[in-house]
Amino acid sequence: MTLRLYDTRAQQLRDFVPLDPENITMYVCGPTVQSGPHIGHVRAALSFDLLRRWLQYSLGRVTLVRNVTDIDDKVLANGTDAEPWWSLAYRMEQEFTAAYAGVGILAPTYEPRATGSIPQMQELIQALIERGHAYAAGDDSGDVYFDVRSWPAYGELTRQSVDAMEAAADADPRGKRTPQDFALWKGAKPEEPADAVWNSPWGQGRPGWHIECSAMSRRYLGTEFDIHGGGLDLRFPHHENELAQSTAAGDGFARYWVHNGLVTVDGQKMSKSLGNFTLASDVLAAHDPLVVRYALAAAHYRSSLDLTESSWAEAEAALGRIRTFLERALRLIEPASAATDEMLPDEFIEAMDDDLSVPRALAVIHGAIRSGNALLDAGELARASRDVGDVIRMTDVLGINPLSPEWRGAESDADASALDALVRTMIDQRAQARADKDWAAADRIRDAIAAAGITLEDTPDGTHWSIDG
Repeated sequence: MTLRLYDTRAQQLRDFVPLDPENITMYVCGPTVQSGPHIGHVRAALSFDLLRRWLQYSLGRVTLVRNVTDIDDKVLANGTDAEPWWSLAYRMEQEFTAAYAGVGILAPTYEPRATGSIPQMQELIQALIERGHAYAAGDDSGDVYFDVRSWPAYGELTRQSVDAMEAAADADPRGKRTPQDFALWKGAKPEEPADAVWNSPWGQGRPGWHIECSAMSRRYLGTEFDIHGGGLDLRFPHHENELAQSTAAGDGFARYWVHNGLVTVDGQKMSKSLGNFTLASDVLAAHDPLVVRYALAAAHYRSSLDLTESSWAEAEAALGRIRTFLERALRLIEPASAATDEMLPDEFIEAMDDDLSVPRALAVIHGAIRSGNALLDAGELARASRDVGDVIRMTDVLGINPLSPEWRGAESDADASALDALVRTMIDQRAQARADKDWAAADRIRDAIAAAGITLEDTPDGTHWSIDG
């Protein structure tokens, strides 16, 4: 079976054939850290975490670069005398890191800040000038622009013609030849912080947004790499401009363009500029982080995701079914006999290889749970062990195994121990009432336990409890 990914540039599914089968290379546009992450940012990062995990499982080593845009118009605008732009950027970067880690997103191989690659950006700009695809403004402003009409392929990612595009709004149009020309280098302005400038052959200034990613991907992955990822809203102008400037400089650049769908609110893109966003910190404070991960992963990565309260409830119920099954099975079956080192089910592999169809993969997991529960009910433990192993392997690949150590921190273990002690006390009281033939008392205790959402299972080796899923 071969992984097929939807390539935005080709506008079709393509077989994934890496440059180097021993090392898959991915560049994902990370956050612009002018403020904290909303849940849409987390959904985007999770989409590529799932892809990265699948590539690692099926192909091996993956080198993932996810940048941090720490110098930008918005970052400078949000800085204050009390908290300069660079201090704000660092604090917000930490908030993004915490949100990503909170839902189990693996750390990238490299996470460069834009301010750490200024020389590489200037080198790329100089190459574009020498090739005739960029020019310094003739007004001594220090601005440098990409000449979109010098590159016939400009617009190929989003299938647009230059004449149909709006003027680029990322820089003052004072020195542009064409309104659609975009900024590669922005000359220093007196109203901006004095420490937000670097020396350059064109005068003091700072990089434009688009050149940052082209330079960082080239620095960390080389002139050509496998996958460029990001949110659907980045296709234009950001990714269109990256593609143009990198290929105009002679780089092969990205071989596959993969874009995740957006989180929406009432059909509108969740956005800081629209004011309709939900902060990731608020979501993670209100819901179990594993529930958040499951809810964000449950929709296909390319689809829009409209989150509601039912999204969290459905995710919590689904995880409850997984947890209850695994806990029940592992009480009856030795973990070593669960065959966790075998291959994943073919149906799961087919789903993941079909443009990372996580919804279908989750259906395979829940099918294995239904099969496993039926076999446990029938006492066929040897056959049930196959389903147990499959569920463990599949949920491990997706990072949603509720019994994994990453989801059982010290605090949750303490809470679980306290709850277990309380329920065990009630189970013992119920057992004593039954021994005393006080059936009314035994029923009251059982009803009280059930009202708390806890299910009891009487077995030959004692009574076990689980939370309803």
